[in-house]
Amino acid sequence: MKTSCIVRIVAACVMLGATLTVAHTQVRDFKPVTEQMLRNPNPADWIHWRRTQDAWGYSPLNQITRANVGQLQLAWSWPMMTGADEAAPLLYNGVMYLPSPSGIQAIDAATGDFIWELKRGGVARRNLALYGENIYAGTGEAHLIAVNAATGKLVWDQTVADAKLGYKYTSGPIIAKGKVVAGMTGCERFKDDVCFISAHDAQTGKELWRTSTVARPGEPGGETWGDLPLRRRAGSDAWIPGSYDPVSNVIFWGTAQAKPWASAQRGTDGAALYTNSTLALDADTGKMVWYYQHFPAESHDLDEVFERILVDSGDRRSVFSMGKSGILWELDRKTGKFLSAFDLGYQNVVTLDSKTGHVTYRAETVPKLDTRVEY
Repeated sequence: MKTSCIVRIVAACVMLGATLTVAHTQVRDFKPVTEQMLRNPNPADWIHWRRTQDAWGYSPLNQITRANVGQLQLAWSWPMMTGADEAAPLLYNGVMYLPSPSGIQAIDAATGDFIWELKRGGVARRNLALYGENIYAGTGEAHLIAVNAATGKLVWDQTVADAKLGYKYTSGPIIAKGKVVAGMTGCERFKDDVCFISAHDAQTGKELWRTSTVARPGEPGGETWGDLPLRRRAGSDAWIPGSYDPVSNVIFWGTAQAKPWASAQRGTDGAALYTNSTLALDADTGKMVWYYQHFPAESHDLDEVFERILVDSGDRRSVFSMGKSGILWELDRKTGKFLSAFDLGYQNVVTLDSKTGHVTYRAETVPKLDTRVEY
């Protein structure tokens, strides 16, 4: 049996099936997770996929230092459910919750003792969300599910999109103002629809709003795809979880490249909004507050879809991101205005104007039909 491992202070090796709860016991004295707890987690907890809603991925715990890290030893190990994993477990009140393509497990973080297991094939492997009494997850069949965090029992199962069209979740959702918000992927296939980010009622799974990540014909930005019909507008997957600023009530999310990757294959050299962009969305309505496109008319699979990290420095409120290009971007969180960019120097596809953020493709790197490209 193939297994994969997760390591934090303790090491967990975290081992597919139908929807079935196997429980030896349940989480005792479970206390619902509140909005305030998500905004300011207990230092000992990790209740968001990057611990806090600003996506810092930073723990304030200080028991492990440079001086003593070499003394860490294995405390226990645990076989995860089968399947390829990129798991970011949640930790709440001493219980670790583990996502896997074959289900979700809860184990005692101090001892490694098994608590419960939900066997369900296709659970998105990257992350879970925790809010109220439930664990929330996405699935490879484009469903969102809610699972009782104390017992492991399925609470609701919501079909969000048609998996037969290629839609799927490869990551779980986040929580924003009590809503379960998730980004759809699987948009490399042509169809009369596009990828999107959607919000759902935490109690029922009912969809509350949906925002397309591709500009449709006749809508603002639609002209950036030239005269391509909706069926030929693909990509802009939103496959990495976003961030949330509770003060402004705005969600920040990254989008992936247009597909086919090369503009020559797409048949248009337009910017193809809202691919390779940072999107700022109103958490109540899903309305796009602003967008910033990092790579217009991208042709090299330079995903800009990764984490959006929210940083406050004095009066400066920024959102930082970095994609495959190795360019670090800083945008104004309120307006989307470009503030700064730093090229680490590993890419040779574009020239970056660090004062304006404008990128210019090097002519020799732009793919052309029936022409060999070397760079």
